[in-house]
Amino acid sequence: MPILVYPFVIWIVGGNRETLVPASQDVKRSGQSDGSVARSERWRILFVLLAVIFMSLVSVSIVNVALPAIQRGLNADSSDLQWVLSGYALTFGVFLVAAGRAGDIMGRGGIFLVGVGIFTASSIAAGLAPDAMWLNTARFVQGLGSGLLNPQGVGMIQQYFLREERGRAFGYFGTVVGISVAIGPVLGGFLIEAGGPDLGWRLTFLVNVPIGVIAILLGLLWFPKPLFHRPFELAPGAPGLFGRAVRTLDPVGSVLLALAVLSFLYPFLEHRGTGLLWGLLPLSGVLVWLWLRWERYFARRGNKPMVDLEIFRTGSFTNGTIIMSLYFLGMTSIWVLVALYVQIGEGMTALESGLFGVPSALCSAFAANWAGRRVNRYGRRIVIVGLFFALLGLTASSGVIMLHEYFDLGVWWLLLTLSFIGLAQGSVISPNQTLTLAEVPLEYAGSSGAIVQTGQRVGTSVGIAVITAAVFATLEYTSWSLAVITGFALIGLVLLAALAMGFKDLHDRRKGQPATMPARRSHAE
Repeated sequence: MPILVYPFVIWIVGGNRETLVPASQDVKRSGQSDGSVARSERWRILFVLLAVIFMSLVSVSIVNVALPAIQRGLNADSSDLQWVLSGYALTFGVFLVAAGRAGDIMGRGGIFLVGVGIFTASSIAAGLAPDAMWLNTARFVQGLGSGLLNPQGVGMIQQYFLREERGRAFGYFGTVVGISVAIGPVLGGFLIEAGGPDLGWRLTFLVNVPIGVIAILLGLLWFPKPLFHRPFELAPGAPGLFGRAVRTLDPVGSVLLALAVLSFLYPFLEHRGTGLLWGLLPLSGVLVWLWLRWERYFARRGNKPMVDLEIFRTGSFTNGTIIMSLYFLGMTSIWVLVALYVQIGEGMTALESGLFGVPSALCSAFAANWAGRRVNRYGRRIVIVGLFFALLGLTASSGVIMLHEYFDLGVWWLLLTLSFIGLAQGSVISPNQTLTLAEVPLEYAGSSGAIVQTGQRVGTSVGIAVITAAVFATLEYTSWSLAVITGFALIGLVLLAALAMGFKDLHDRRKGQPATMPARRSHAE
């Protein structure tokens, strides 16, 4: 039923066609698609990108299901299990922007395949881990690989696809996200049961290997050559070549931003830390301030910084980044709360818990594909409707939990109400990605996409830490049902803030607010 309602609701609120960026401006600023890449080749490139994204997302959702088996198989304690998740999230978030900029400068295809290679090799190491320390080290490296490949995927879609095709490409991206989220927990439960107590959890890592190897081979075959290239400023044989090559990567800016992200995320990921860890939060603010000062100084010296701060003058980019950060701040906690509720509160198995997300994920895949084909027509309205669907799903799910608590309504009704969450995910993530990056210059496509993804990582880490803490605090005084409803209410408040930003962006567009980046003076001037 939610799928039948979805297109009708979008049509009702859609109104007139909304042009994201004039065609000429799109080609000039953010498209610049390589003319030597034929249409059929672009879609083959996208196939490789989506296969790897599928692998990385399935890996994340499988590990969530495999934690109890890992604990038994390696005699791991709760701290070890925490770092199986947190170690990956930490290295992933820290390297995103630097990796995105490296791809912008040296070649996205090459950096992407390096990331896939690291991710695949670390999956082998994790699957063969003899103890928890080995496993967590492999997970740190796996996060690095994911941090390298993810910004390149977004940048390559920006590079090779324009206008309607770009919306379709991001729509397929969202479809893969939905399908991988649906398959991951079910596949994880199947592998654990089929492989037994020791082999089962190892298979959840080793399943990445054939996908990774095939993706590398196809990438070497299909990606445009050369995979790596020298920045145009660096002529071969010029004096001081090495120093200028290092300076091109803006190592000082990369280190400052990495330390800022690390110091902000660490207190939220290290749940057993002392109160002193929270002192890292003001330190992260100082590091961000130093990073901003450095980037401005670096640009004034005639260099290209890792992030062109002028992109934040682009209204669609700034508004979209805030929307995405707020969305992940709230929505990623939903599935954590659902898993806790049905497994601990209702005594269901991990496999049964995974089934609760299947209809939602399929609805997400449908909505992402449908919205991706129409994002040029409806613009930010699709995102706004998606946020309303999220609020509807939260309200309806709270109603089901309440009726189950007091009137014994079947908890499986959550499959229906959580389907609206899936429609929200498909309507928000991929369309918002398209809209947010529509006016970003191609030369900063990777690093700009990485900024958006960093906002997602920060939002996810903070949201899960704060909202689950509030739920457990509430649980001391009430039942699981009321505690989860409290968590849903907090998520709803965050989504209202995201909805306000969506309306702000829509208002800015209607006012005709300048949305493009001011032209930066050339280095030769």
